[in-house]
Amino acid sequence: MKILVTGGAGFIGSNFVRQYLFRHPGDTVVNLDSLTYAGNMKNLDDFLDSGNHKFVKGDIRDAAKVDKAMKGMDAVVHFAAESHVDRSIENASEFLLTNVIGTGVLLEAAKRHGISKFVHVSTDEVYGSIEKGAFTEDSPLKPSSPYSASKASSDMLALSYFTTFKLPVVVTRCTNNFGPYQFPEKIIPLFITNADAGKKLPIYGDGLNVRDWIHVEDHCSAVDTVLQKGAPGEIYNIGGGNEKNNLEITDMILRALGKPDSLKLFIEDRPGHDRRYAIDFSKISDRLGWAPEHSFEEAINSTVKWYMDNRSWWEEIKSGEYTGFYEKLYAERISRGRS
Repeated sequence: MKILVTGGAGFIGSNFVRQYLFRHPGDTVVNLDSLTYAGNMKNLDDFLDSGNHKFVKGDIRDAAKVDKAMKGMDAVVHFAAESHVDRSIENASEFLLTNVIGTGVLLEAAKRHGISKFVHVSTDEVYGSIEKGAFTEDSPLKPSSPYSASKASSDMLALSYFTTFKLPVVVTRCTNNFGPYQFPEKIIPLFITNADAGKKLPIYGDGLNVRDWIHVEDHCSAVDTVLQKGAPGEIYNIGGGNEKNNLEITDMILRALGKPDSLKLFIEDRPGHDRRYAIDFSKISDRLGWAPEHSFEEAINSTVKWYMDNRSWWEEIKSGEYTGFYEKLYAERISRGRS
């Protein structure tokens, strides 16, 4: 099979390409990525020259580039997205253009080329916050941020192509990912790298916001399962079964690195910050036979070790444009919050 993977130089996309080529050595992957700040060619070092992997630099909003990349493909796995809530609050326009318009460009190309499976990778954030219980695939969408709203829009757009054009679209909605190659703006790699350098760990509000966590390799195996077995027109929630609040995550990282609690810094909460995410992922388990394999404790420790063993990867990132954006953001929220 020949598949087009969008966003394959990013965190989840590069992990998926790596795992997919290992599991399906006879298949071919065309990797389309525009290499924004979160895309990194170093994520692809160990298979960039592989005979069954081809990298194409291009934006999913570029119809001509997309059309050329999709020619001869059997399936599409669509990871490419602007994904960080803080950035969407600061400037929503790129999220709308990439996540909605870019998805539309891909769907049109897939329709023209007769793609046999289009896996649209989304997020549990489209459901919004839930105090008790868990969201199912039939729950209404109630996104809280420009990011999650843009993903909810792209979900609806993708599913409409199944209803209207019978394009074999499948949507996945996953919980919070962590693991190797995650850009250090998300809480786990941010806190690991800050703590290693003796810098403060900025905790929003009271730190009791709850998320379900999944190791990126488990997410990638679920997406592969959906690609192989998922029914067109269906939505599959993907979860790890590891609900943790941000203080628990912080404490685990500090313990793993032997760092003091004094590195914790409570700052003004994020606007529209969802209190708790929780999803029921029994559908993918019962119907497709998938289940996560990593325990949270083992996975968080291995993730800490990966960042300690790969300092050159993240030190270069945190010395660039990234630093200025987040230093300004956190300084503003510290000044308005409680430190």
